[in-house]
Parts: sequence; C-alpha cells; structure tokens
Amino acid sequence: MVLRFVTSVKTHLGLFRLRVEEDFGATAVEYAIMLAFIAAIIVAAVALLGQSTDSGFRKVTFPP
Repeated sequence: MVLRFVTSVKTHLGLFRLRVEEDFGATAVEYAIMLAFIAAIIVAAVALLGQSTDSGFRKVTFPP
C-alpha cells in the first residue's frame, strides 16, 4: 500500500515536472521575430546602398 502511494506520487511529480519544463510554441514566435528582424535589416541595407549606387549610375555618360 505504501509502495503504491510512493510510486504514484513519484509518477505525478515526474509528469508535473515535464509540464513545467515544456517549451513548445515559443520557438515559432522566436523564428518569426528573427525573420522580421532580418527582413528589416535587408530593407535598410537596400535603401542605403540603393541611394549611393543610384548617384553613381547617374554620373556615367556614354559616348555618342
């Protein structure tokens, strides 16, 4: 009887520990935030580099 009770308590504590330590779902949110951050960096880089390369192309003249 006591052994059954101790086993039951250990089983329930183990299941409780698994529920507390679960970390599902947070990874999708983290990947979405990382993707948005990378996209923002790409947009900023293209905007900055686009302006400087545009002025360089405007200075080029072709011979007639």
